[in-house]
Parts: sequence; structure tokens; C-alpha cells
Amino acid sequence: MNKLNLMIAIAFLTITFTACKKDSEEPIFVAPPSDGSTLTLNGLVGAEDGTAAGNSVYVDFSADKQTSVLRDSWDLGFYSGNDFKVILNSTNGASALLVNKNDLNAVTVNDFDSNGLKVGQGLGNFSIVDDGREPNILNKPAIAIVSAVDADNKVYIINRKGGSATVLAPSDLYKIRVLRKGNGYTLQYAKVTETTFKSLDINKNVEANFQFASLVKGETITVEPAKGSWDIVWGYSMYFTAGSPYAFSDLVFINNLGGVTASSVVTNLTTTYASFNEANVGELTFSSARDVIGSQWRTSPDRNGNGGSVNTKIFFVIKDASENIYKLKFNSFISNDGGNRGKPVIEYKLIKKG
Repeated sequence: MNKLNLMIAIAFLTITFTACKKDSEEPIFVAPPSDGSTLTLNGLVGAEDGTAAGNSVYVDFSADKQTSVLRDSWDLGFYSGNDFKVILNSTNGASALLVNKNDLNAVTVNDFDSNGLKVGQGLGNFSIVDDGREPNILNKPAIAIVSAVDADNKVYIINRKGGSATVLAPSDLYKIRVLRKGNGYTLQYAKVTETTFKSLDINKNVEANFQFASLVKGETITVEPAKGSWDIVWGYSMYFTAGSPYAFSDLVFINNLGGVTASSVVTNLTTTYASFNEANVGELTFSSARDVIGSQWRTSPDRNGNGGSVNTKIFFVIKDASENIYKLKFNSFISNDGGNRGKPVIEYKLIKKG
């Protein structure tokens, strides 16, 4: 290589190294958390009655984003954490009955009493639903922990849509069995009246709390946003009242599995939503119970949907997984407070950046 070519080569290498170094030092842009906003949550599907809105609505305060998900779009959620647990679609009033068999094809309508699937209106018990009294929905699910020993995993009958003491026709009930497959799951499923089951493999996803499946479609689907991308979910769900499972409208749960915590604040002459700021945060005790907000943000309408309004005597403080702290209040949700049932209006404000 002559001297000229050597000098050109050295210059080229120097430029290349400098460019690479510059690229490696480029800062990664991270969008700052939202300072706050007012959102009207889209819980309605078409022109339906908002007393049992067809959508669940997930909200991410730091991104000013809401995600509406059709409640009837899924049936089972498969936990992506270390445990092997499966949840029912409580937002659809689902229930499950254990059948002491592990051959799905051998289970027929003669193996169970469909009345045992009824839940709500004073009927049913907490063994056939995911126990809403628990601070963590994984504490007492209706379906047992999926065993590493296949023979220990029994068949369940799923009433995928209930909550009002109703059960679907036998031809619309499903029988399922869940097995482990590596670090994931295999779902065996069929309608109760069918004699041959299908299988669906489901992989865990560390970016999500659950992977979801639809029995009707026979496929996995997206329901919740990524676990770091939502803070609360509003909607209809199985819960409890007077010691029995009960389907509630307008419930709010926090994303406790994603690291969100919250606290409630009762207003008085010196503590109001408007005056509450970062200096007051130290007075709070944050809870990871998923129902720390629950239904206390509103007063209940009667059985006919009359009455009720936003509870103006309370607001909430939310700490997201990135340690951003927001204060949250509900402005309206029903005609009595100027709102529209099924489309509640929330207002939130960043009071401490994480």
C-alpha cells in the first residue's frame, strides 16, 4: 500500500470510528410523563345500555391513553409470571365447575349440573369464580394451579358468559383442561356436546401480565395493554356483596400485578383535590390491593339504574410503576351528575414525577 492510500485508509477508519462513537452516544429519547388530562372513557358498544357497558377501559395516565376492549372477546387469561395460573373472564361473569376427570373427550353433560354454574343474585359461591374478595386476583382463582404432572390437571366446565344467575345452553358451554408445556401452557378445549377436543399452545410473555385466549375463536388474542402501559381499568366485573359473588358495573381496579399502587383521600375543609400536592404525599399509605378504588368513587344507583352519582367526598392518588404520582378524580358517570352511563369522565394531574 503506497503512502497516499495508507493516509486515505487511516482517514476513513477515523471517520468511521468517530461516527460509530457518536451514534453510540446518542441519547435515547424517553417521552416525559403526561402532566395530566381529562378523559371520557369509552365503555359503550354501539347504542347499548351503559349499566353493563360492553367494553372494559384501560387507562395509562403517563401517556394520556385509554384502550377499550370488548368484554366478550376473551375467556381465559394465562399468567405470564413464575406461577402457572389461569383466570376466568370475570368481566363477562364467567364461572367454572371442576369435573373429577382428566380425559376431556370422556366428559359429557351427564358429568355435571349446569345449575352449579349460576352466580350472582345471591346464587353461587366463591369456589366457581375468581374470588373478588382477594386483593390479588391470583390468590384464589377458580381453576387450580396448573400442575407439572399432567394427570393432576382436571377438566373444568366453563360458563363463559353469566353473572346474573344465568347459564348458557349446554351447546354453548365449554369443557377445558390446561397442561404445562415448557414455560408455557397447552389449552385443551371443546364444547361440552363435542366428542373431540382441540389444543392451543400459549407462551408466556414477560411484557404482559397475562396471555389471553378466546374459546369461541380458538386463538390467543390481545386484551390488556403491556403491563407497564396501563394504570387502572374501569368496567363491569364479578365482585362480591353480602358475602356472595355479585356482578358490579363501574368497578375500577388498579394494575397491581404491574406495580401500580394507590391510596384514597377523603376531602374536608383543608384537603381537597385542587389543593392536594406533592407535599401531601408523605401522609398517604399506598396499597397494592387491586380494588383500592373499587366502587367507592361513586354512589350506587338502584336496581333500575336510577339515582347515584360521583362521590365528591373522595379522590385517589395513584403511583405508577415508574414512580410517577397522579391525583385522580371522577367528574361524572350518570345523568344525575351530568354524565352518560357507560362513559365516565375522569380528571388526573401529575403531582410528582418518578
